[in-house]
Amino acid sequence: MKHLKLFFIFFVYLLSLNTIINANNSDTIKKIFYFKLFSNIDPSASRIVKKAMSEAKDVDADLIIVHLNTYGGTLVDADSIRTNFLHSQIPIWVLVDNNAASAGALISIAANKIFMVPGSTIGAATVVDQTSQALPDKYQSYMRAMMRSTAIARGRDPKIAEAMVDPDIYIPGIIDSGKVLTFTAQEALKNGFCDEIVQDFDDLIAKNNLQNAQIIKMRITWLDKLINFFLNPLVSGILIMLIIAGIFFELQSPGIGFPLILAIISAVLYFVPYYIEGLAANWEIIIFIIGIILLLVELFAIPGFGVAGISGIILILAGLILSLVDNKGFHFPEHALEQLGIAFATVTVAVFVSLTASILLSKRLFTHSVFGQNLSLTTEMKSENGYIGSDLLFKNLIGQTATTYTVLRPSGKIIINDDVYDAVSLYSYIDKGKKVKIVDFQNNQLIVEPYDEL
Repeated sequence: MKHLKLFFIFFVYLLSLNTIINANNSDTIKKIFYFKLFSNIDPSASRIVKKAMSEAKDVDADLIIVHLNTYGGTLVDADSIRTNFLHSQIPIWVLVDNNAASAGALISIAANKIFMVPGSTIGAATVVDQTSQALPDKYQSYMRAMMRSTAIARGRDPKIAEAMVDPDIYIPGIIDSGKVLTFTAQEALKNGFCDEIVQDFDDLIAKNNLQNAQIIKMRITWLDKLINFFLNPLVSGILIMLIIAGIFFELQSPGIGFPLILAIISAVLYFVPYYIEGLAANWEIIIFIIGIILLLVELFAIPGFGVAGISGIILILAGLILSLVDNKGFHFPEHALEQLGIAFATVTVAVFVSLTASILLSKRLFTHSVFGQNLSLTTEMKSENGYIGSDLLFKNLIGQTATTYTVLRPSGKIIINDDVYDAVSLYSYIDKGKKVKIVDFQNNQLIVEPYDEL
């Protein structure tokens, strides 16, 4: 009985060994799905990987080869790609062509095999901010844990993986304390973080006897390129600036329409790609829309600028920030804190730049033409020449009746003796063509109320 049990264990071992051999046997690989990842690791890169893995599954690929060259990127997108690699039912090989730095190192370690081109490097995975300064230790701790667990999952040395994040780790003969670990191709091969050094993709195919396999290359459609373009953090920042600028100019001149239309179009271009990728949740978009509605109510229904307008602006900014953060409903994962900080910084910088540019542009726009001549009146209007100050002119109109030239809601225009003036109604709405009485003059606007003919 004892011998039978030993025989059974040995038989199971042979079966498992045979499975491992077959998984790496070139004869079992009939279809190879190949795609490039030559970019920063950001939402667009994460989208490419998800799409590639889905297409590889659809065509029944036996192997996925990722041609990688990256200096790194966001932690949340790197973790998303790493998770997809680890859970993939199709073996994944990564070909490092020049760089697999930071997030790229994490992604590479998550692959079943790592191939490197001579002159390539892998490592330097410390989590940094946008100024390349190391983030606090809680972020480093999270990254160290991910690197360790990923290395263990792929049968690589977790201590070496951790040393790519932590400069305090000392490994005799490999890395001194005080330095973050980065391997050359030869060093990575020697220490188990590279399976083979190849000259290029064709050399990888040749050295692994895969010449007879069908190679299916990923096709990036124009729609993919368009979505990836709008997912780029720089483009997102520009769209945020256009949204803020549109709102700013609409507040300066209520009723113009074009700035608000520009802001709405920019908001659509901003939210749609993030919504498609599942980053912008329904409630985050609803927050933004409520903010826009409150702002419109403030502009067209409530005189002055108060609670509705301020609340609207806060909700607009909250919607913009939260849409950049990965979450499931109202649940935010641990690494979302880093993403929230980046999102807050991105929106804050975009708002600051946009407001500064808008203020400067508004001054320029209303004082100079494109031909360098002043759009504003520069002639001095002196009382001895017969000119009357605007305040005195408007105050002389108090008590007179006028006709609404446009709808007042509450701001609009009135007409007196063929002269058109800006006016604000004391009531929320007065239709066009109605008689009104001028009762006051404040903030360079005539204040009117409905005129009752007795």
